Amino acid sequence: MGNSSTIEYTFGVNSKDKAYQEAYKNFLARLIEARKQAGLTQVDVAKRLGRAHSFISKCELGERRVDFVELQQLAKIYNKELSFFRD
Repeated sequence: MGNSSTIEYTFGVNSKDKAYQEAYKNFLARLIEARKQAGLTQVDVAKRLGRAHSFISKCELGERRVDFVELQQLAKIYNKELSFFRD
C-alpha cells in the first residue's frame, strides 16, 4: 500500500532538566493567572471540582502535577483554551 515510513519518537521527561523546570514554572504561573482572571479563589475552584482546597494549592505550588484531564477541567472552569497554558 504505497510507501510506508516509520516515525520514531524519542521522548522523555526529565524533571531535573532546567528547560523542563522553567517550562513547568511558566505553566504554573499561567495556571494561577487563569484562575485570577476568572475571579476565582482556590476554594471556589476546589468546590467546583469537588476537591479539597489543598488540591488546588498543591497544584499551583507545583507540589502536585496537573494531568491532562485535570487541565481540561480547569480550562473549562476558567473559560480558557488549552493553548492558554502553553509557554
